[in-house]
Formats: sequence, structure tokens, C-alpha cells
Amino acid sequence: MGKILSIETSTSVCSVAVHNAGNLTCLKELNESGAHAEKLMGLIDLVLSEAGLSYNGLDAIAVSEGPGSYTGLRIGVSTAKGLAFALGKPLIGINTLQAIASGHTYAQGEVGIAVLDARRMEVFSQVFGENLAELSSIESVVLDEFAYQDFLENGKVYFSGDAVSKVRSVIMHQNAVFLETPAVSAKNLGKLAYAKFSEKSFEDIAYFVPNYLKEFKALHSKKNPLLSL
Repeated sequence: MGKILSIETSTSVCSVAVHNAGNLTCLKELNESGAHAEKLMGLIDLVLSEAGLSYNGLDAIAVSEGPGSYTGLRIGVSTAKGLAFALGKPLIGINTLQAIASGHTYAQGEVGIAVLDARRMEVFSQVFGENLAELSSIESVVLDEFAYQDFLENGKVYFSGDAVSKVRSVIMHQNAVFLETPAVSAKNLGKLAYAKFSEKSFEDIAYFVPNYLKEFKALHSKKNPLLSL
């Protein structure tokens, strides 16, 4: 037990993986225009074929739930829900930012900040500590040199995600470490999905929707006192 199909479509990359008990079996990815809508099912067929699995041989379907691209998330979640319903398999939703942060191991006192590009100088982000403990909620942050100052003053902060270059352009703190890793991939969903599978932490297929982060709390620069009024 524990063969899970993972679907990740929150960014421009269309990514699909199969894991067995959290261990990666096969991964396929495309980074091209229209891949989510036109090639997602083909990638799923291919990854299952190379993993030597049939659809019915799966134990669960996992999907990145956001935040991220509205269109990408809608397609990925709709596909995952359709497969889970048709196959009678449990559906597992994975926080996209947690999946990004899981690509690095944080020592005690270190934190990881996953950042996804939003618009202009905004990013969707969340802060994680040792063992991926959530140190903040998912937020939309307006970047400037004072962003994440409280964390940066207390130790090493590892930034990862597709907005790393944007963060690096404004934050010059000596404790900031910018990880040059893939922004987000279905391979990062495997261990998180297996943990939820083991706990039987499943989504209600009828009511599960992506986290588009339509309503968010924007963090503003501390140098403008009017924003605190």
C-alpha cells in the first residue's frame, strides 16, 4: 500500500510523479505553453506506464492545492478529483508552499521560506521551521528590503521557489540563502502525500477546491508608518 499519483500544476511546469511509500518511482515534467490543458493526461498515462502501474493499481491521488496559477491549479485539481472519483481512490491535497519547502532540510534555528511569484513585487509565501513546522500562515507579501526581517535577524533563512530571483533582487541580508532548486515539482509531493495517506487525512472530493489565495493579507513595508494606521 502507498502507491500514489502526484499532480503538480501550480506554476508553468506541468509535473506528474508516482511514489511508492513516499519513494519516487517515476517523474515526468513539461515546461511549455498549454501543457496543463493539452498534455496532463498524456503525462499521467506515461508516468504510470513507466512505473508499471495501471490506474486501478494506485492507492491514492495527490494534487498540489495552491497557491499558484489560477488556470494551472484549476486544471490540476479538476483532473485529480475526476480520477479519484472515477477510480474510487482517496484524494490528498498538498500545500504547494510546503511542497516547495520540503526540498531542503532545516536545522534547529533555521527557517525556510517558500516563495511563489504573484504579481509585480508580490509573492505568495509561507515560513517553515525544523521538520516543516509552520511558522506563519500562507500570505501575500509585498517585497522590499525589510521583508522577513524578523526571521532574518534570528538566523539562516533559506528561500526557495519560483520567486527566488525576485526576492534576491531586494533582500541583501547576510542570513539570506537563496536555493537554486526547481521551483516546485510533483516529486516533492510524495513524502507529504504518503504521510497524509498513512494518517487517512483525505479530502472530500465533492467540496475540495484549490487555494487560489483570492483573499489575502498583504504585508507592507515597515518604513511607511502610514500603513500601520
